[in-house]
Amino acid sequence: MSTIDLKILAKDLTKTYPRSPRETLGGFVIAARTLDKCRAVIAGTAGEYHFDCPLDQQFLTFTGISALEFKALVATGATDEEVAAWIGKQSQVKDRSQIVVWNNKLRSTRLCDMPPERQAFLEDYIPKFIPKNRPVYVWFDVYDLEEERI
Repeated sequence: MSTIDLKILAKDLTKTYPRSPRETLGGFVIAARTLDKCRAVIAGTAGEYHFDCPLDQQFLTFTGISALEFKALVATGATDEEVAAWIGKQSQVKDRSQIVVWNNKLRSTRLCDMPPERQAFLEDYIPKFIPKNRPVYVWFDVYDLEEERI
């Protein structure tokens, strides 16, 4: 394990955005974003972002990794590559086809496919935070539109 200072690795999320939920780490969508937020929380640069939020929980629950274990690893100053390798060892899901199916399901989740309480939340959230005349086709679009990636 490296001994890189976590503050060097941590993004300042008061000035920039975490990675898109579409970006993979260790083969899993959401994981890179979860890592960015976790590092920022530990470094005190998270701003309005939260680690172990419902989005992070999608990844953590699927893999069977606890938020506390993940955070403990991240606090060591582990690099992206080291975190990816650790996820591969710790994840309860080893079958690549299961991971690909899960990734694609999340990438293509439409708002109408979500639980009613999330749909209700997004019904109010989208008009407040997504630029007008920018259609939201799938759930991950909300993040990428708000954070100016698309």
